Amino acid sequence: MGMQWKISAIFTASLLVLSGCQQAEPQHRHESEKAEDSAAVMANEAKEAVLVDILDKQGTAIGTAKLTPAGPGGGVRIRLEAASLPPGPHGFHVHETGKCEAPDFASAGAHFNPGARKHGLNNPEGPHTGDLPNLEADQQGKVSLDFVAKQLTLEPGQPNSLRKPGGTAFVIHEKADDLQTDPAGNAGGRIGCGAVR
Repeated sequence: MGMQWKISAIFTASLLVLSGCQQAEPQHRHESEKAEDSAAVMANEAKEAVLVDILDKQGTAIGTAKLTPAGPGGGVRIRLEAASLPPGPHGFHVHETGKCEAPDFASAGAHFNPGARKHGLNNPEGPHTGDLPNLEADQQGKVSLDFVAKQLTLEPGQPNSLRKPGGTAFVIHEKADDLQTDPAGNAGGRIGCGAVR
């Protein structure tokens, strides 16, 4: 009777150990699946990324903007790195034509405004689809920005697409946008431009 009980206890303990191993295995598989999913998302983002060169008034590249779909919430994630700007705030907008001809970048046209609204993120009759927050250049003239513009898309064929026929352009202005005055927030001249095609 005592021996039988010992054998039974050993058998039960063995089953518990095996059961624990079997439960740990799916957890391990789950972690590896998560890593695969993350790698797939990064690969897909790289495949769908649009890279935009930002030019100054001399036509020299001063930075890049990396554009990617923002995911389930929609919009476009904009990651901008630029240098050689005057320190301080600068208006930053999407313009209606994908041409950046130095020195004045008038070729980029007016603000991207398929909804025919007024300019300004703080304008009750706005904003333009292409209105974006001001940039802030540091004392060395560098800007680093990472944000999602929910009103934009990279999907061709949509009225708010950055990749519409003829393209669009990101424009950096010499002064801050006051975020409410039509047509361009009193942001002054155009000092940087990057064509999205």
